[in-house]
Amino acid sequence: MRLSQVLLVPASFFIAALVSLLAANMAVSTIETTSLESVKAELFLQGHEWTGVEADGLQVVLSGVAPSEAARFRALAAAAKVVDSTRVIDNVTIPAAEAIKPPRFSIEILRNDVGISMIGLIPAASDRATLNDDVSAIARDSHVTDLLEVADYPVPANWDEVLAFAVHALETLPRSKISMDASKVLITALADSEEQKAKWARDLKRAAPRSALLSIDISAPRPVITPFTLRFLIDDEGARFDACSAHTTVGRAKIVSAATEAGMTSTANCTIGLGVPSPDWPIAVETGIRALKELGGGSITFSDADVTLVAADTTPQGTFDRVVGELENDLPDLYSLHSVLPAPVKIDGSGEGGGPPEFVATRSPEGLLQLRGRLTDETLRSATESFARAKFGSGNVYPATRLDQELPTDWPTRVLAALEALSFLSSGSVVVQPEVVDIRGVTGDADASATVSRILSEKLGASENFQVNVVYKEELDPRHSLPSPEQCAANINATMAASKITFAPGSANIEATAADTIDKIAEIMKDCADVRMEISGYTDSQGREEMNLALSQSRAQAVLNALLTRRILTTNLTAQGYGEADPIADNGTEDGREANRRIEFRLLEATTIEPENDDAAATSAENAEPTSEDSAETGAADSEVGTDAPAAGESDEATDTDAPPYSGVDVFAPKSDDARPEPRPER
Repeated sequence: MRLSQVLLVPASFFIAALVSLLAANMAVSTIETTSLESVKAELFLQGHEWTGVEADGLQVVLSGVAPSEAARFRALAAAAKVVDSTRVIDNVTIPAAEAIKPPRFSIEILRNDVGISMIGLIPAASDRATLNDDVSAIARDSHVTDLLEVADYPVPANWDEVLAFAVHALETLPRSKISMDASKVLITALADSEEQKAKWARDLKRAAPRSALLSIDISAPRPVITPFTLRFLIDDEGARFDACSAHTTVGRAKIVSAATEAGMTSTANCTIGLGVPSPDWPIAVETGIRALKELGGGSITFSDADVTLVAADTTPQGTFDRVVGELENDLPDLYSLHSVLPAPVKIDGSGEGGGPPEFVATRSPEGLLQLRGRLTDETLRSATESFARAKFGSGNVYPATRLDQELPTDWPTRVLAALEALSFLSSGSVVVQPEVVDIRGVTGDADASATVSRILSEKLGASENFQVNVVYKEELDPRHSLPSPEQCAANINATMAASKITFAPGSANIEATAADTIDKIAEIMKDCADVRMEISGYTDSQGREEMNLALSQSRAQAVLNALLTRRILTTNLTAQGYGEADPIADNGTEDGREANRRIEFRLLEATTIEPENDDAAATSAENAEPTSEDSAETGAADSEVGTDAPAAGESDEATDTDAPPYSGVDVFAPKSDDARPEPRPER
């Protein structure tokens, strides 16, 4: 056999194997390329651009960092749609999970006449039971809805301090919404008056913790003024308002500016209220004041849309006609003008002069009223005397009038309106003539002049002339005669020193012998309703400390409740028990223990309301922390106003005492820095 034939067979097998290997490699390469491109395309369409794809023979390797575990599974599923899932190799990584952040703990509390509702998230470690007890004490008989959720995370810094302030604000504000977290408190509330709004805002700013941002938005309803009245005069005493009303601060500024240009130098007391006849009120008033200035004297009265211009009796007729004509054209369409150029008026004031007929009523500083002058008939005389007795007291009226049937038909209206206006003065007189009503006197009511002008304008009619000369004297103001907070404390101190408040042994029941003392304190409190005081209860050191604390709280609350039953406004009183803290004598002796069993009235702060320069000042939200000056105002004089002492030898350990009611200012009430009590003696 030849060598060529021997080599041919192996060569054929080798070539065939080589061709098969090349064909297989080409097939694998084709499959690899096809799989790679197909998987890439599918992943792109599915939005998994983050995925890296490589082919390793028949295997498809996925790599990259998946946004989440779910994205990783979706990418693997997308690749498995193109190639068999067994060929897909998972080399995808997941970023390390971040530590779960604690949730934002916050509470929103809503209080109204129906009740109190709470919603939010609080830490599991918070004392929820105490919070509910505090809120229930504030709600009293109203319903409390607790929708709070809890989460087991650490309590944020300052949480307890801010929450205590939120509860304090909740007790202070009967109609409010309070939103809080560990760093801020947002308060929205409704007050009954501007004075109450200013007081609440000031007190809350002082009590707020420094660690929290405070935002306060307290609104007060504006008074309804009816009729909506303004009266401006220019006479020998200068330019001034007898009554001033506006519906916005911008309108008030416009009115005051016009009055200043007309010569007014005093401060205008212009009330912002509801009831304006039209938005053009400031324009109409400004136009009228400028017309009065051009006349050089007289008065202009706006009563709703009726305008009465009374010129000075010395005004030339030509000037009067020109100014009145211009004013009629310049006033807004709604307003109706009545103009009067009066004859010279002579006020006799005796009721018996030779001039025009008069009715005269004179009120003395002692409150006695004398009626003189003329009335139309017996019916009017009887009505006048009855009306006077109803207004001034039946024993204070001395009638000395006579009848005159020739009087004008509107005489009864003028007489009764004059008497009603006179009732707002402490002393003075009113003279009724056919052409004018003149009232003058002194008063302790700063708004009396505006009230008198409003009454006469409404009762007499738009076109009638009247003169008001009312002087405000501060010493006649009932508020001026009220005792100061220090005087209130001193008066209660004297009462408590003369007769102590005692309790039944081991209980919070006030003994009957102390009723007279409570009555005297209640009488003092009638003039001290705006003074903030704390009723502090203390015990001796006998008995368990926690039971003494509860007993002292119950006794302080019992005193507050006793004042409440005597119809004393207790809004500014708080009850707080301190147990055996702050002893004033040695607990090792019976006399010392008796001295330590006591009730103290502590003066928290004066509540004088500073006048506001702008109505809008207190309505804006205040987002600043309390200043150091605010915090320096301690809010407490901590002056002792009295003590109580049960019978000698009485133990202060309570055996059946209810939980102490909520005091509302525990966190913010001034605390004594005295040393803690001495160790309890062996019993």
